Amino acid sequence: MIEKKEIAAQISALMLEYGAKLDASVALVRDHCSERELKDYRRAVGEIMGNMLLEIMNPLYLQHPDLKPAQLRC
Repeated sequence: MIEKKEIAAQISALMLEYGAKLDASVALVRDHCSERELKDYRRAVGEIMGNMLLEIMNPLYLQHPDLKPAQLRC
């Protein structure tokens, strides 16, 4: 996907940062909104994060396996 390792590393860091921010946004909705709103919001965020993983992160780590964070290793 991204040949230059230094750019791939920056993208990886950004994806991890965005994932953490999305997690934080779910916590915010959980703490301040209805159960229905939380359910809908969590589903939408899950789709975003799933796409990030499948379409960006997995291909990136396939090409640069040494960049894959420990928390994403099986």
